[in-house]
Amino acid sequence: MSTGLIIAIVVVALLLLGLLVLMPRMRAKAAEKKAQRELQGRRETVANQHRDAASQRERQAEMAEQKARIAQQQAEKERADAQLQQERATMHERGMADDELIEDHERDRFANVRGDVADRDGDGSTMDDRARAATGRDDDRDGVDDRREGAAAAGDASDYQQGRIDERRDEDSRFGRSTPAADQDRVR
Repeated sequence: MSTGLIIAIVVVALLLLGLLVLMPRMRAKAAEKKAQRELQGRRETVANQHRDAASQRERQAEMAEQKARIAQQQAEKERADAQLQQERATMHERGMADDELIEDHERDRFANVRGDVADRDGDGSTMDDRARAATGRDDDRDGVDDRREGAAAAGDASDYQQGRIDERRDEDSRFGRSTPAADQDRVR
């Protein structure tokens, strides 16, 4: 055998031996890379699932916030409606909405007992007349303020008594009636 053939056999043997020694390492590295790729794939899958769940919850949170805003606006509307009803009740208590209760054919029958005032200034609207009546202005069409007359007539009356007199007079003018006690106070 020739030296070249022996060298070729030794080289082939060393290569085979090297392959046998390196093969497990190469397999281990290949298995490690495969495991790494599989783990990375699992990571991405789970991360995508979490992102999807997060975006779904974000949408649900936005919907809940929208519903909360709607509910708050509905609550504010209900409060406003309740306040409107309360104002209407107050108007009816004070007799300022009697025109809603009395039909046109009944106006004459209730003319003297209605809580609202007639159109004093003849402008076709009683709203300004009602405002004057509520504030105590225009209690008399003669231009004299009855409250001043009452104070002068009361003379030495205490502040408390004068307040009671004024209170009764305001109540009488508000309801469009006159009581004997109020007339008696005016005489004093």
